[in-house]
Amino acid sequence: METIGILAAILGLLMVLIAGKQGFMAFFSVVINFCLLFITILLLSSGFPPLATALFSAICILAITIYMGNTDEQTSNTAFLATICVMLVMLCLIIPFDHLAQVQGFANEQSEEIEAFNLLIGVSFEQILVATTLLSTLGAIAEAAIAIASGLKEVIEENKQINRAALFRSGRNIGFQIMGMTFNTLFFGMFGGNLALFILLNKLHNSFSYYLNSKIFVAECLLVLYSAIAVILVILFTTWLMGRKLPAKKES
Repeated sequence: METIGILAAILGLLMVLIAGKQGFMAFFSVVINFCLLFITILLLSSGFPPLATALFSAICILAITIYMGNTDEQTSNTAFLATICVMLVMLCLIIPFDHLAQVQGFANEQSEEIEAFNLLIGVSFEQILVATTLLSTLGAIAEAAIAIASGLKEVIEENKQINRAALFRSGRNIGFQIMGMTFNTLFFGMFGGNLALFILLNKLHNSFSYYLNSKIFVAECLLVLYSAIAVILVILFTTWLMGRKLPAKKES
């Protein structure tokens, strides 16, 4: 606990020294989101509907992350609207595909740690999985939405005569760079987080097909794919919304 506290203090100090007031607000938003996630866990364990609770928490987290981390109201409004739209679209995608994948609950590799506990907790593990997946995609889409909205705002300010077609091309170019970085971040985050498990499975001489059918591996891969799809969608939505803000004379 002391290690976490020291590292958190170092992070907060660096953010304030480098970014000043905005850095403090960004760090404070992280603290608020952590508390909000903890409250969400308490609500879920108390019997509140997982999907409704996660959806409400997701909207609050997006609002805190976007508005406290950005000072420009126009870009914040655009990014927030884009992320809400993408979140609803992703919810329609996550629910059926998580049901088809059947990766909810605990995997066989986790059975030893939980065998002493009663798993009849009165909560749908499938709904918990959907809620977890939804919350896990928020960081990626909020970051991409802010980056696209801020970048296009700069483009519009630098070129007052830009039309929507040119703005869409600029958004696409910015989006290509964001996609590449985000995909690598998601992939290496997933691989690094489960490296010890992969080494253990390799030491047990399991076949490659075992990895492809492992509940943990499949669940992590689905999370990466969901996040990647959400990033692409938020780039498209944000670019379209920024284009809609151009005056009518700039459309052509």
